[in-house]
Parts: sequence; structure tokens; C-alpha cells
Amino acid sequence: MDQTAVSRHVTRRGVLLAGSTAWLSACIGSGGRSGGRSGGGGGYPAPDPAPRAVPNAGWDAWVDGFKARAAGRGIASGTIEAAFRGAGFLPQVIEKDRNQTEFKRSLEDYLNIAASEERVSLGRQKVAQYGGTLSAIESRYGVEGHVVAAVWGLESFFGTRRGNVPVVSALSTLAYEGRRGEFFEGQLVAALRILQAGDVTPGAMTGSWAGAMGHTQFIPTSYLEFAVDFTGDGRRDIWSEDPTDALASTAAYLQRSGWTTGMPWGMEVTLPAGFDAGLLGRGKGRSAADWQGAGVRSAEGRALAGGSIIAGGNGGGGPYFLLTQNFATILRYNGAQNYAIGVGHLSDRLLGRGPVRASFGPDASGLTQGDRRELQRRLTAKGFDTAGADGVIGAKTRAAIRAYEASVGLPVTGEPSLELLRRLR
Repeated sequence: MDQTAVSRHVTRRGVLLAGSTAWLSACIGSGGRSGGRSGGGGGYPAPDPAPRAVPNAGWDAWVDGFKARAAGRGIASGTIEAAFRGAGFLPQVIEKDRNQTEFKRSLEDYLNIAASEERVSLGRQKVAQYGGTLSAIESRYGVEGHVVAAVWGLESFFGTRRGNVPVVSALSTLAYEGRRGEFFEGQLVAALRILQAGDVTPGAMTGSWAGAMGHTQFIPTSYLEFAVDFTGDGRRDIWSEDPTDALASTAAYLQRSGWTTGMPWGMEVTLPAGFDAGLLGRGKGRSAADWQGAGVRSAEGRALAGGSIIAGGNGGGGPYFLLTQNFATILRYNGAQNYAIGVGHLSDRLLGRGPVRASFGPDASGLTQGDRRELQRRLTAKGFDTAGADGVIGAKTRAAIRAYEASVGLPVTGEPSLELLRRLR
């Protein structure tokens, strides 16, 4: 990813892995990023219970010192005391910070989760419910409503997973822990500025373990820079059940990051026989006319746009995606390529467009999506429940594989394979 995308990604998130899933985000949602209760165990988990504070003398001493520093940066003593009344050290937050996984899902798995049938169905309901609001936001900021809704869908499963961790406790814990103390202390000061402005109360300021807040998961510094009061009630409220201010804030963020109204994020395309693979890759953009002349066509028969073409298949190959400058703008919201394609594809699904047309091909285990779904169905039929058959190999499927392997005397690996599928047939 380019350095601008990286920089803006850190500005908004600061703590989430590029290429995460989300928790699809988010994330695909906070911490998990992979929404939808997908049967393979790759889907959106039920929210964890809110972490409990425990006594910690070191954190107490750090907070005493921080209060003086915050006062020196213009935070009123009343705001500081109210913010820390009831706050505490959260060891679970430290555990999550230290154990962020480097695992990166394939684009195929990511899109299966990001645009699962459950997420698309709920998203279309939400677009209908908030259609007037999204239209008004689009009129003011020029960012199409279905795109804003897609960000909402990936960040918090349309508001159903906004995070339940007290933000002051989480940020002070992370700042005290020290691995990225300066960054988190800056976020904590920003959180106090939000409280001082009266946008939210300390008790209602909740979010992810890393301090990302609200329907579309803003960290405090990004909130201060981009959040808007679209409802006109005097507060920039991204936390409540009403998503209006959060959706408008996301649109404002994308507008100020360079969104072009009317330009698609990208599209699936087909390539002619003999297409020069050297033309593939981000940063190798061409005009729509050039691509048209080279034999590139939209998979859905839409007009082409200018941009770069990438291969999205497992190990290369199809499907192919043409990515425009608006795709680069989504990357400034979250710098993970899969995330940005996920937002774009989900936004298309919310408009009524269909799934990706081309096959992604077999994965590293030699299994196609159809093979993986069959594997899940056959495991479940034999009594090793995968909780569904979506073709995404997640924790539940791996647990089912391990249980089956143990039951028949195989080495216990939890790994899917063609040989395992053959045994199950």
C-alpha cells in the first residue's frame, strides 16, 4: 500500500492490523472484522463480555501523573475527574494488544464474510430504513449512501457490534502499558477533549479494546478532526442507537480524503486471451479508453472507468478487479486492500448487484470454495458440527476437523485437505 494510505490508516485506527479482518474490521467490527455468523467459524462472533477492571498500583500512579499532564494540555479538572471516576486497569486489553494475529484471509474468504448473505440482507434493510438520511448525507458530502452504508456494515455489522469497552479505561491501560504509550496517551487526551465538549458522557463512551468508537469506529483523534453534528442537536453522537451522526462523519471523512462523486470504487472485469500480465498491479493505472482498447470488459456489462487492474484469485488469476481513485480513498479510511475491496463489493451488493462472477480457484490446500463447503457439510453430517457450510475455514471448522481426526485415529492437525475430503466422501 502507498505511504499516504498507511499514514491515514494509522491516523484513524492506529492500532489495527492492515489486512485484518476486520475485525472485516473489522473488521471486519472491532477486534474481529469478520462479520456475519458464518458457519465455518470465520464469521462474526458474539460480543465478548465487557472486560473487568482489576486493582493495579502502577496504573494508579500512572493516572496520577497523567492527570497533571492532561491539565497542562487544557483539560479541565472536572472533566479529568469525571472521566476517571469508575475507570480502571483492564488486563484483557493488554492481552488483546499483545496477541494480535498476523493471519491474513484470502480475498475470497474475506468477501464471503464481508458480503455474506446475512450482512447483505441486514444491510439492505438498513439502507431502506435510513434511505432518507443517507440521501441527505450524500447531498451534503457527495459520498454515495450505499458506500457509507457499506463502511457501516464492515465496521460494526450495521451498528450491532459497536464495542462495549470503556474507552478511558482501555486507552489509559494501553498508555500505561507502554508498548505504544505515546500514541495511546494522545488518544486518551483526545478522548478527554470529546468529553469536555459534551458530545458524550464518560459512561456512554464505549468502543473496542483499542479505543475505536461508534457505528463506524473512529479513534478519538479522528473523531475530533472529522466527526460532524448532522442532526443539529449540538452533539456529534456516534455512540447512540441513531447512526445519523456516525454515517455523516464517515461521509465527511471520505469527502475530505478525496472522494469523487459518481465514480465507482472499481468493478470486476474480464481480460482477453493473451492479456499482458505485466499490466496488472496497483500503480499501473490506465484510462478507461485504454482498457477498452486492450479488450478489458466489465463482468456485468457496465462502462469501464480508469484505474489499475489486480488479480484477486488464490495464487493469482481471476477474478480481476479494476480499481479507481475512489478505491484509494477507501484505503485512507482503512489501509488494508481486502478491506477496501470488501467495502466496494458490499456497496455493490447493497445496490442489488450480484456476487463475484469468476472463480477464485483452489486455495493453498488445493480446495475450491465448493470443496470447502462440501467438507463442512460432510463433517457436520458425521456429527462434527461446523455450524454451517459457507466455505470459510474458521475456528469451528478447524475444531470439527480435529475432533474427526482424533475419532478415526488420524494425526490431529485441524487442517483441511483434499485427502480429508476424500475420506469423508
